[in-house]
Amino acid sequence: MRDARGFTLLEVLIALAILALALPILLGLRNFDLGLYSRAGDIAAATMLAQEKLMETEAATAFPLGETGGDFQIPPPGAQSPMGFQNRAEKYRWKRFVTTTMLPNVREVKIQIIWPQGAAEEMVEVSTYVFSSASF
Repeated sequence: MRDARGFTLLEVLIALAILALALPILLGLRNFDLGLYSRAGDIAAATMLAQEKLMETEAATAFPLGETGGDFQIPPPGAQSPMGFQNRAEKYRWKRFVTTTMLPNVREVKIQIIWPQGAAEEMVEVSTYVFSSASF
């Protein structure tokens, strides 16, 4: 029996115990990875929507002070056809804040894109400065 090859029962039980501990941890990491992937997609979409709102703001001629907001149910500026834009970005909403700066013809514009994430809300905020030779 000295030359017999194979694993003892104790070695097999230890290997199964290690496997039983490692599998739930690895599966938990996979679920965490899927959550991060989903959040990254939401942040990328919110960033693109914020860019759209910044471009829309920069194309405007008047920059009234204060806060405005809304959702993304209407077609984006420059859309060729209103078809296919219903319910676009339905879980996102936006807020625009226009405030004064120390320079009389310069305004700071902040765009916030907000969406629900579980029981809380996530937000992406971008800002820019706009200039107009016209008096505000």
